[in-house]
Amino acid sequence: MALIRVALLSLLIITSTVLHVIPIMAVTLVKLVLPITRLKVACNPLLTGLAESWIGVNNWVWDSFTRTRLTLEGELELLRDGHYLVLANHQSWVDILVLQKAFNRRIPFLRFFLKRQLFWVPLLGLAWWALDFPFMGRYTPKQIAKNPALAGRDIVATRRACEKFRAIPVAIMNFVEGTRFTSDKHQRQSSPYRHLLKPKSGGVAFVLDAMGQGLHAIIDVSIAYPGGAPSLLDLLANRVPEVRAQVRQRPIPAELAGGDYQNDREFRVRFQHWMNGLWAEKDAELAQLLAPRVG
Repeated sequence: MALIRVALLSLLIITSTVLHVIPIMAVTLVKLVLPITRLKVACNPLLTGLAESWIGVNNWVWDSFTRTRLTLEGELELLRDGHYLVLANHQSWVDILVLQKAFNRRIPFLRFFLKRQLFWVPLLGLAWWALDFPFMGRYTPKQIAKNPALAGRDIVATRRACEKFRAIPVAIMNFVEGTRFTSDKHQRQSSPYRHLLKPKSGGVAFVLDAMGQGLHAIIDVSIAYPGGAPSLLDLLANRVPEVRAQVRQRPIPAELAGGDYQNDREFRVRFQHWMNGLWAEKDAELAQLLAPRVG
């Protein structure tokens, strides 16, 4: 029965994906050939509406066909037309669905920084490209050592993406750890945090620098799975009883916006100190979210 359930829900999600990606690509092609910038910009709300409808169907599947409860803690006054940087810990692909369920149509459409290889995922890669998701190389230290020119490519890609985002309401999502949490990675890093990997501050600093005063606030999300980090298959198979998330809206420290993270060592140390403090708070929040609850 579980196999049949997963197959039927997967078919439903794939059908919705196809029905949304086709018009998204059609609007994108029209946008590319339009000669007037104002008309190109006018296509953006239509693309966003299609994307939010797509996510809305996924959320309906979650609500209608699983027993998974999403408990959100924290009161926020959110703007549909705001400009946010969303930061979260990362344990599973389910994290993305959690964030979309929590914020769809409450803040601007969430855009993620994606590995360049994900462009080739059938249908999804083209949809992410059409919706202006930034694709990053995420080169390893070994690759950069062999070819130092690679070090600046992701910075350039970040700036190019942020230039586009200045003109539209946007929520830029960043998984600060850079990869999914596992016990093995945690041990190899000798992470000082119980529930987190070490934060990678560079991406956050580059977004704050590139967006300048264009961001309203940081939305800080701590995601916890009391039953253990699930897979997408676990969610579809109805094996995830509860997801808990703490949401906080944080001001952007004025002294951290517009600094030169790459070349100014003093600024980099100050930024990392701020990021480490935020991460220590998140680690404590996760401990509370994961604690057994009565009733």
